[in-house]
Amino acid sequence: MMPTTPDILNEIEQYRNKMVLLAMKTSFSDTKVVEISTKLDELLNEYEMKK
Repeated sequence: MMPTTPDILNEIEQYRNKMVLLAMKTSFSDTKVVEISTKLDELLNEYEMKK
């Protein structure tokens, strides 16, 4: 089953919060922060295609 728009928005918000919190503890160039950012980009692209 494909995720619904509200599901994607919820996941986007979760990844965004996770990324910001981790970046505050480490840095925006930290490998894990970049991985989360990449996943966030994918989710944002998916959301844009569903709009």
